[in-house]
Amino acid sequence: MKSLVLSLVLLLPLGLAQSATAVEKLVDEGKFQEAYEAGLRLGNAEGFILAAKAASYFAGYQARESEKADWFGRAEAAARRAIQADGDNPDAYFELARAQGRLSQYRGILESLGLASGIKENLDKTLRLNPRHAGAKVALALWHHSLISKNVGWLYGANGNLIMPLFNEAIQLEPQTIIHKVELAGVLAAQGKKDDARKQYEAALAIAPKTAADRFDQERARREMAALR
Repeated sequence: MKSLVLSLVLLLPLGLAQSATAVEKLVDEGKFQEAYEAGLRLGNAEGFILAAKAASYFAGYQARESEKADWFGRAEAAARRAIQADGDNPDAYFELARAQGRLSQYRGILESLGLASGIKENLDKTLRLNPRHAGAKVALALWHHSLISKNVGWLYGANGNLIMPLFNEAIQLEPQTIIHKVELAGVLAAQGKKDDARKQYEAALAIAPKTAADRFDQERARREMAALR
């Protein structure tokens, strides 16, 4: 009987037999489009979360400019499916906030500002479900920074005093996560703290990359550090 079950599994299309671990491996290898499709085929919350992550990564790292908004839209849709499948999964709300945050860059000013409250709500939900979610802390720091930079922070309750504590908490939780340091460096550079920004870029570049996303983030760090004057 066991051999019959195994034979049937081996006859399944690759995507149907694939596990979440296999999909995550595709994401780590930078095969983002393949990971997106495979994640959707899993048909559960974990698969939809991975699909959303892969779509956001493809849009951010590999897609042509004309494709980016479409892929961030796919990420948003996959994250919503994840929430429908498991409304208590913090990563589902985080991926929705990530996709919405990037989509806001491709919307008109009024529509993008309209997304701001939803992004904050999804990040708050992530942190209520998982108070140690470092990615959500970084994203929330960027949310405060972005709205204050646009001089609309007062409309949404953005607070500049929360930016650095959120970054510090995230980096304490995940000191070897490259993107946290790159994002912090970008904020410091925008605040005119170029020496501090350079230190964060250098710290990000000193970490051995483990995934394709890490390597893309280090390329960004090199570009942005070179642009510091």
